[in-house]
Amino acid sequence: MRRIVTAAVASFTLAACGGGTADADGDGEISMEEAAAQTADMVRPLPGQYRATVEFVDVELPGAPQQVQDMMRGMLDQGPQTHEYCLTAEEAEKGFEEMARQAQEDGDDCSFEKFDASGGQIDAVMNCEVEGQGAARMTMKGRGGETSSELTMTMDAEAPGGQTMTMTMNSSQERIGDCDA
Repeated sequence: MRRIVTAAVASFTLAACGGGTADADGDGEISMEEAAAQTADMVRPLPGQYRATVEFVDVELPGAPQQVQDMMRGMLDQGPQTHEYCLTAEEAEKGFEEMARQAQEDGDDCSFEKFDASGGQIDAVMNCEVEGQGAARMTMKGRGGETSSELTMTMDAEAPGGQTMTMTMNSSQERIGDCDA
């Protein structure tokens, strides 16, 4: 499921604004390719050094004993996790289309139930099925531009054995300068 979360964060980071109808073929489902096409004219992030911060807000495990729920919260509640990375001009130009291609190569079967990215805002719902790991439905809401983004994601996941989990996290990315040479 970590790959699904990473893909969702990347999709928003690289698709900051746009508009139009995402379900191009009208089948009621927005494929990764249709979402990628939707982002073709969107603002791309500027190349440079970025600071990314991810913070888990809450996790719920319905039906699990309180001790298990407390243990899971303790594992995830490590405070904000921050790292820095260099986004090259080539990577910034590839945008969402490259992320969608990589997500398909990783064997995740993901599609969007909803994909509205306009005016620097995103409101999306992505459904994924990972072979042997179960299914997840992610709701994503946030904003983004050339130098920063903020996103709140809520993931409802179901493992093959029927166990369910709801996890909410916040993600932000901010350009902090040029990449080191």
